[in-house]
Amino acid sequence: MPKLKVYVKNNQNEIKVPVGIRMLIRRCCQAVLTTEGFEDNAEVSVSFVSNNEIRLLNKNYRNKDRVTDVLSFPLMEENNVERNPETGYVLLGDIVISLETAVKQASNYGHSLEREIGFLTVHSMLHLLGYDHETSPLDERIMREKEESVLEKLGISRDATFITGEPLK
Repeated sequence: MPKLKVYVKNNQNEIKVPVGIRMLIRRCCQAVLTTEGFEDNAEVSVSFVSNNEIRLLNKNYRNKDRVTDVLSFPLMEENNVERNPETGYVLLGDIVISLETAVKQASNYGHSLEREIGFLTVHSMLHLLGYDHETSPLDERIMREKEESVLEKLGISRDATFITGEPLK
């Protein structure tokens, strides 16, 4: 099985990332790569930021002056794979999650923060691998089906229990 390095950073000081979230993120990243048959060693960076930070990134990189839940910055293109010169691992890219928005969405959707972060991580990993739900309704359906399939394999559903066996809150 290929190796995966996931670097998780919390740039959001007002909200603490719950224990277990780092492990969840790694599991989600690995599950996407396994499901997609990605057979190379890889690295990905995941950062938690504030709504202000993600809004600025969304404005600067996508010309959308609004808060969003997650942004993906892929480094891999069809014929161009960037590698870490020290490890030789493929650099997949960066995932940026607004922790504030994730907390709010989890509450609005009636599921746990873990489920929300799991979904956002899987969603972004698919973007890093080249999937795009904004190009056509068919592409959106394909991406949604892949997201649900990965989350199901991980046992992460709206009413899932987490590592402790307790309902996710």
